[in-house]
Amino acid sequence: MAKTPFKQKQTNFALFLKLVFSWTICCFFIFSIIGAIVSLPIGKKNTPPFLVAGSENISTSFYLALLSTEFKPLKFEYDEAMLGISVSELILQLTTQLNRTDIRTLFGNELPGFYPYQNRIIIGQSNTNYTNLPVESSPPLELILEERNVIDSPVDDQVEQKIDQKIETTVFIYNTHNRESFLPHLDNVEDPNQAFHSDVNVGLVSEQLKKSLATKGIGALVDQTDFTQVLHNQGWQYSQSYTASRQVVEEVISQNQQLSYLFDIHRDSRRKEDTTVTIDGEEYAQLFFVIGADFEGNQKNIELAKTIHQNLEKSYPGLSRGVAEMGGSGRNGVYNQDLSENAILIEFGGVDNTLEELYRTADVLAEVFADYYWDAEQVTKN
Repeated sequence: MAKTPFKQKQTNFALFLKLVFSWTICCFFIFSIIGAIVSLPIGKKNTPPFLVAGSENISTSFYLALLSTEFKPLKFEYDEAMLGISVSELILQLTTQLNRTDIRTLFGNELPGFYPYQNRIIIGQSNTNYTNLPVESSPPLELILEERNVIDSPVDDQVEQKIDQKIETTVFIYNTHNRESFLPHLDNVEDPNQAFHSDVNVGLVSEQLKKSLATKGIGALVDQTDFTQVLHNQGWQYSQSYTASRQVVEEVISQNQQLSYLFDIHRDSRRKEDTTVTIDGEEYAQLFFVIGADFEGNQKNIELAKTIHQNLEKSYPGLSRGVAEMGGSGRNGVYNQDLSENAILIEFGGVDNTLEELYRTADVLAEVFADYYWDAEQVTKN
């Protein structure tokens, strides 16, 4: 029996309503998902870890190829750098963190000790490689807090130097791992993982750098916070050291607007053969500049570190081991450097270097940095 025109119209109208309802539901879900995505915090620092991990496993060429589908000039400009969009490759990267264009990803998450290869050496010496990048020892906090005797008293041996109070303070120096010490000055301590002391530590190097900068007309403020004790008082782990130091850095730079440079001074855990160089018959503790890889906009920080390295290389070849971008699993990867484009982390020597060698290097760094600083000031004034 054939449907009447009226019943046919009712059926068509019902189908139309179903389509409208289905389309409305689909649009609702689509816009809800888009809204949730765009409401997420921007930048690696605040982005949820699962999004950071996922996006880091996708190659840059994939993003370029994706954008070029809408913005055609990109295809002509970066055609050689792009690979064809491969759904299978994308799924492989997201699910296994493997990238066929980077063989390091095949081993990086599986082999013990392979994690340094996930970092990036930006510039360095001929003997600078992924096997001798700076190492941060991370023993239990209780071990770091243990009292240890010193062989000599380098604190008392320092000669007080009068600093011109009229010098504008533009450099802030602090020590996130403030108790990192040096074996030659510790009594009956041979284990590098026990090279820590409450007084004889990298803080003395920071003070020497401050004094040397003052002789070049540059004022520096050295923070004296015992971050190790802060961690203990807060019940935090040693891995949270940068969280502790960040609170101080933020407060200091908010109260001292004239501070232009932030130096976080550390001591490498590597041995003397990797951290010492002889120049004109004298031994110096070598430097290594570390820039965080896990925050956006670190290019200015990299450029500052590269410039200082290159200037050191001109006058004191080999004193700087290089500049590396470091981050990823097992590292902080930001190092408070997102607070300033002139913030860098500097590794001074290693566990086997003496304060004499370290002070010698601090004097040289102050000399070379002063040349850069005053050149930059001249350009700014002009």
